[in-house]
Amino acid sequence: GELKQIKDFLPPPDQLTSPEETVKVTISLTKKSLGFFKREAARNKIKYQKMIRAVVDRYAKAYER
Repeated sequence: GELKQIKDFLPPPDQLTSPEETVKVTISLTKKSLGFFKREAARNKIKYQKMIRAVVDRYAKAYER
């Protein structure tokens, strides 16, 4: 299908954390994406899993109806 660019609604990596109830899942990511999150998490002294969770949460919230 046709690709459509969406408005960037995500905050910078250092603002991607918030405490909420979580559920464990298994997900496959590209090495490049995982490397990005690990580097940014280390730089900001937070866990990379929290950053990934925050991105997914914000994406879901932006498209929630």
